[in-house]
Amino acid sequence: MNKTRTSGRTIGGFRTLSLQAPAVSLLFLWMIVPLAMTVWFSLQRYNLLMPGMTGFAGLENYEYLFTDPALWSAMGTTLLMVGWVLAITVVGGTLLAVLFQQEFMGQGIARVLAISPFFVMPTVSALVWKNMMMHPANGVLSWVAELFGLPAVDWFSSLPLTSIIIIVSWQWLPFALLILLTAMQSLDEDQVEAARMDGAGPIAIFFFITLPHLKRAISVVIMIEMIFLLTIFAEIFVTTSGGPGLATTNLAYLIYIRALLDFDVGMASAGGVVAIILANIVAIFLVRMVAKNLEN
Repeated sequence: MNKTRTSGRTIGGFRTLSLQAPAVSLLFLWMIVPLAMTVWFSLQRYNLLMPGMTGFAGLENYEYLFTDPALWSAMGTTLLMVGWVLAITVVGGTLLAVLFQQEFMGQGIARVLAISPFFVMPTVSALVWKNMMMHPANGVLSWVAELFGLPAVDWFSSLPLTSIIIIVSWQWLPFALLILLTAMQSLDEDQVEAARMDGAGPIAIFFFITLPHLKRAISVVIMIEMIFLLTIFAEIFVTTSGGPGLATTNLAYLIYIRALLDFDVGMASAGGVVAIILANIVAIFLVRMVAKNLEN
């Protein structure tokens, strides 16, 4: 039997549990119900174009999915997008953070302008790049190419994957800059000054003092960006629609094609389960990497 204190709290903590239970239950249902429904539909024959074909399919959807070349093409495209965007944003963000750490006129305004692309919606940024920057006739890049006597490039036909990587990197580079620039504020200036007095040049200071100091921040940037980059969709939808062919179809866009263009709910759900498993594998790897860096 639980005893009650004069303050009204039960010794066994049942009051606390009763207060937390509704919120925890709601959160659990909010997470588990969509996941359970996705797994359930992935085991069903459920195509909206063929209402007569229903019933339990077992692993049939997964078997068809894993023998579909489009899945492996989409997974390869996803990894290429994530890898290139991470490389560009982490390297570029680190160099820009070192640059913006220096004192110069208009530093505050320059920082705000450099970070501002991160707050532009993906759909808007894709439209801007498609119609104003990369347009083969009226785009800024074609105008620059003409200045140097070079032919204009039809970016989304000739270099579709590169175009998507440029757009997404433009969006996420400010995020890396923001995190790394914040980490730069805690860099020990006395240590840097002592290294200069010992004859260390800017390159040696960068590789032996600045870069090790930014190690944790870089891990955080990689972890957060990778989680979001696995689900790139709006930029592909607005610019290339996954094409030409499957050149820019990543895993998220392939699920969209199966669900809302082919109306194959069972197949799309199987793709969703695969995406969840892939995201969890990546998350476990990244969390372990960040935890290891924090321990060090």
